[in-house]
Amino acid sequence: MRGEVRKRGKNWYYRFDMGIVDGKRQRVERVVGPDKKEAERALRAAMAEYENTGLHFEPSTITLADFMDYWYKEYAEVNLKHNTLLAYERAIRLQIKPALGKYRLRSLTPAILQQFVNDLYREGYAKQSLEIFASVVNNALRQAVHPWGYLKDNPMQYVIMPKYDIRKTTEKDLKILPMESLKKINEYCVEGNPLTIPFQLGLHTGMRVSEVCGLMWKRIDLERGTLQVDQAMINKEGEWVLGTTKTVSSERQIMLGASIINILKKHRIWLKKNKLKYGVHYTDSDHVCVKECGSIITPAVVKYNTSKMKEKLGIDFNFHSLRHTHATMLMENGAKVKDIQARLGHSRSAITIDTYSHLTQKMQDETIDIFEQAMRELE
Repeated sequence: MRGEVRKRGKNWYYRFDMGIVDGKRQRVERVVGPDKKEAERALRAAMAEYENTGLHFEPSTITLADFMDYWYKEYAEVNLKHNTLLAYERAIRLQIKPALGKYRLRSLTPAILQQFVNDLYREGYAKQSLEIFASVVNNALRQAVHPWGYLKDNPMQYVIMPKYDIRKTTEKDLKILPMESLKKINEYCVEGNPLTIPFQLGLHTGMRVSEVCGLMWKRIDLERGTLQVDQAMINKEGEWVLGTTKTVSSERQIMLGASIINILKKHRIWLKKNKLKYGVHYTDSDHVCVKECGSIITPAVVKYNTSKMKEKLGIDFNFHSLRHTHATMLMENGAKVKDIQARLGHSRSAITIDTYSHLTQKMQDETIDIFEQAMRELE
């Protein structure tokens, strides 16, 4: 929001923008008196009052741009996770405000909103991106209806999302790693390589990189062979901090196999040796994924070292490939979809089935083969 003071005749005035209503910029302008500094003080006070209370307009005059600011501050910032907030802020700033911000809230119609969605579709936005933009508008307008009472009805509920060509996910799309590639990466990831422990945890558990980097030793029970996922490392305003997992269902307990247990035991011994070696220069923490000097391995460190490995080995790979590879290996070897869903932290088994649809088709073929083999006994 911009403001300024100016002199007309003997008096100083202040003015500032209040947004755009029906395509016209609305401004506040007031006369103060002959003192410029007094006008500047009055401008600051007026803008501060507008910032604090000016968003509570009459429903008949408030623009969508102003309402989105109010909704973001009073609902989104209070209820949503940091990464979700970043995505919503970008959607509001880059897509929603430029296209819809000029309209009064009460003048929004299903036709206007339908055109907004259709235009984004024609611009080539991916299905997932378009759903995010529409969801932000829908959630905000739903709040405008209840509990705030700015609208009697949510016009976004009548908007029809464009049809996308649905193509089944393939192994190539998921970058599932064959055993030959896994062996090469395993040989590359020697003790001390910052990628080694994140790689092993990703492959053996299917954890996301944010979950791996946020993992603490106190969440691992090597005797019982369990690992608890209840936090993740996220980037908040340029700083890596610990936050909540992606979804509530992402909080889960994962059973550990003998191979990863042995790897973690050796890793813990290695850390103790490094602590003695570096002494006061060792960065002591409870993080599992740390460098030789004890400094914490962040998702950025994993990404950088993954790029180095890809360049050296020539393998098309990203860390999320390990999650898909883990699930694929389980499914191909007969694990139940419900168990894989719980292990990956999917909220619904449908997500697991949709993601690995190419494998479920293979399982269906194997199932009918089993039935046919049983029927031969009747012959």
